[in-house]
This record gives sequence, C-alpha cells and structure tokens, in this order.
Amino acid sequence: MNQKQIRKFMEMAVDVMRRSIPEPRADGKASPKVGAVLVMPGGKVDTAYRGELRHGDHAEFTLLERKNRDQNLDGSTLFATLEPCAPQARRFPKLGCAERIVLARITQVFIGIEDPDPTVDRKGIKYLQDSGIQVHMFERDLQEAIRKENKDFIAQALERAAAVEEKPREITLSPLEKAGDRSEFDDLSEPALEEFRSAAHLADEVPSAEFRRRLTVMGIVKQDGARFLPTGFGLLLFGKEPRAAMPQAGLLATIHYPDGKEELGNFEGPQVLVPSQVLRWLRDKLPNLIDRTEARRRGADEPLFEIVREGIVNALVHRDYGIAGAKCQLSVTPDTIEVRSPGRPVEPITTEQLQSFNAPMLSRNPTLHYVFGRMELAEERGLGLRSMKRRAEAAGLPLPRYMWNDPYLVLTVYRRPESVTRTLPADVLAALNDDERAALELAARTRGLSSPKMAQLLGFDERKARRILNKLVQLKLVRRFGKGPTTRYQVL
Repeated sequence: MNQKQIRKFMEMAVDVMRRSIPEPRADGKASPKVGAVLVMPGGKVDTAYRGELRHGDHAEFTLLERKNRDQNLDGSTLFATLEPCAPQARRFPKLGCAERIVLARITQVFIGIEDPDPTVDRKGIKYLQDSGIQVHMFERDLQEAIRKENKDFIAQALERAAAVEEKPREITLSPLEKAGDRSEFDDLSEPALEEFRSAAHLADEVPSAEFRRRLTVMGIVKQDGARFLPTGFGLLLFGKEPRAAMPQAGLLATIHYPDGKEELGNFEGPQVLVPSQVLRWLRDKLPNLIDRTEARRRGADEPLFEIVREGIVNALVHRDYGIAGAKCQLSVTPDTIEVRSPGRPVEPITTEQLQSFNAPMLSRNPTLHYVFGRMELAEERGLGLRSMKRRAEAAGLPLPRYMWNDPYLVLTVYRRPESVTRTLPADVLAALNDDERAALELAARTRGLSSPKMAQLLGFDERKARRILNKLVQLKLVRRFGKGPTTRYQVL
C-alpha cells in the first residue's frame, strides 16, 4: 500500500466517522465520533462507524464482529480514527477493541488520535505494539479534524479523568506508574503542587482530600489504605528531590562563552518548575539584544527563549526515562542552543517527521504531558512544533533542527540568522562565497525554498539561483524535493 492509498483510507475513515450516531443518554455524556476502515489482502474494503447497527457499539466491534465475523482477516490493515480501547477498559466480559484486533490477526493499524482520557491513553496502542502489530498515526491535519469533530467528547473525557474513580491499569507504559517503595506524600513539594493547582485553575486546596483524590486519578499518587504514596511520575513532577529516586531526572545546562569559559546550571528539583527556572537563568546570563525598529523596545531574544522553552518542555515530557544513565541537557554557544533528550521519538513518530514540523501527535508519557498541558506549558496534545516554526519564522531565525545522536534526540535552536553558516565545519564554510552563504541562511529560514523565490529575495537571476542551490545540494547542505515547478530546497 503506497502513501497515496494510505492517505485515501485515512480520509475515508474520517468521512465515515462523521456519520457516527450518538447514543441517547439522560446524563448529557457526549459520545465519541469514531470511524473505521478495514482493508483486506484481497483488496476488499469495508467500513463502520460508532452506533451504525446498534446504539453504543464501537466502530471496531461493528466492523470486525458484526460485519466480518466469518471472514479470514489475516494480514488485513485497519484504519481507526480513535485509539482502540485497551484490555480492562470495558466491563467484563466485554473485550476491548484492541483485543479484538489482535484476535482477528490484523497486522497493521493506523490510528487517528490517542484516547483523550489521560488515565488510559496509549494503553490500547501499547497493547497492539506488544502483540506484534505495526501501529502508525494519521497525518497531522486529519488528527486535527478528528479532534475538532470530537471537541465535546474530549473535554468531557478529561473532566471525567479528574472526577471518577481510577480505572484498572493492567497495561503499563512505564515503571514510573508504580508507587515508590520508600516514598511518602510529604516527599512532594507543596510549592510545586500549589504552582500546578494555580496554573491549572483548580479549586481544590493543597493538600485537601479532594486534591489528593485528583492526584490519585491522574496517576501522581496511589492510595494504600489511609496513605497516599507518590508514583514515579509524582516524584518526578513534584518531588522535592526527584534524583533521590531517579538519578536520570533533571536537566544539566552549560553555557560555553567565547573566551572558553563555561558556566553550569543544574536543575534537579520538581520538574514542573524546571522550564521557568532555566529561562530565568538564561535571561540572567545571556546578553539580550534590543530591537528599536518602529520605535519599539523589546527583547529580540524573546522568540528565541520561547522556542527554547518548548524544546525544554518536550525534552522533559517525551524523553525515555527508561534510559537511566542519561539526563536532559541544554548546551549554549554563541550561535546555538541545543536541547538533548534521551531516547528516540516514541514509536511510530520519526525524527524526519519532527523535522517536518508536522509530526503526528502522540505522547510517550501521557501523565507528564497531561500535567504540563494543564499548566499551559505544553500543547494540549501536540509537540509544540508548529509554534516553534512560527516563532522562528516571525523572528527571521533559521528553523530549529532535529537530529539523532545516540542516545539523544537533539534539538538545535539557532540564535541568529547567520548562525547556520557560522556553525559549519571550517572546510565547508571556506568552500562557500558570500552569495552562497546568504542563500544557505535564507533556505534555513524556510521549510521549502524555490529557486525563483530565492532569486527574488536575494536579487539574483534564476540561473544563478539554480547554480547556487545545486552546489548546496552537492555539498549535502540542502536537499531537493519535488519535481518541475514544485521543486523545493530544504536545509538538511
């Protein structure tokens, strides 16, 4: 199945989703809109939507059990707009949709969005992956369409997560979901908890019974009789000394000054406080440029700091905490600010998708993402990629760059327009003349630059623009994509 066909079936699933029939309820609970498309090896395609044959029936159940129960589905591919419910998510003896998919011997599943309930999301995905099924996510624009159609359901699901008893959690995404053997509620920082309560606009007082119950539902603490014991996520987010339990917690920052001197900053307290602490430290240490254009005084570095904040939050939220020997790092040079996060992007997201600034939305650590999201430190479900791109473009800065340098996912943020050329190896820089350097800096500020556009912006004729771009391609500084009039060039 090629990418064009995959896109067609994703769009089909979204179209089918819109036909979902809400079940009649007296409690006002919104039903999710869900569509599913089944593509069988022989080419047969079938669809289903929630409530199609009976009120409340899940789309996957309708498709697999009611419409194709007698079919051999070995090797089929399923497209579902909502993450299939995991084992234990439905009341016994009902099977979760993820279990039905595995039993049907489907080999590949494309999923629109995660389950919005932070107490269960990614459990269905993890179950499928653990069962040997290839899982992919819908493209970003279709994910946004699904979320828009399910706005009421998602809002209610997030509220229910904070108001109902904790659901069974037989599938674990991380050992940090468990309570520590020797941890106590007093190991949590009350100022950090208060910061969360205030930023999330919660009415429950710290540390009232209602607030502790909310933390229990979120997976921050677990109740053991009359005691409330912090989980690993709880200690990480709000612990007074997270590194006492997790040496890999925290962020190590280093500023490399032009004269060769270095300055260190070690941020090891509650992780919810780290982004603001790091930015205060950077603002104090780094010179701030002043932009006087149009008679306005403002910090020209402010968009840079906003991009760095997004990068730090992503590093803390999405890193692989199973890599115990590495911690998040921030390195500052005169030209760049690098944020290093241990672990590859969460499967099935790739580094290439991150670099496109249009990666599908998926969280490695939903509990962390939920807390940072409630504090308005992270996008509700995304990675902040588009905001990073917009801020860089608005400030005239080169677009940030993602790359993999084992065991770190490295985000490079360029501090100035000329930084992208100043950071080149000396031999490569020597091979470029002034016009070629200007062309490279221009290409670094866009996701796709055409030769006519470059000629227009730099005052070249198109022949010279094409010659320069071809040289940059040969030097492996930019890549060419598209054909004919749609040909574009992007910095590697």
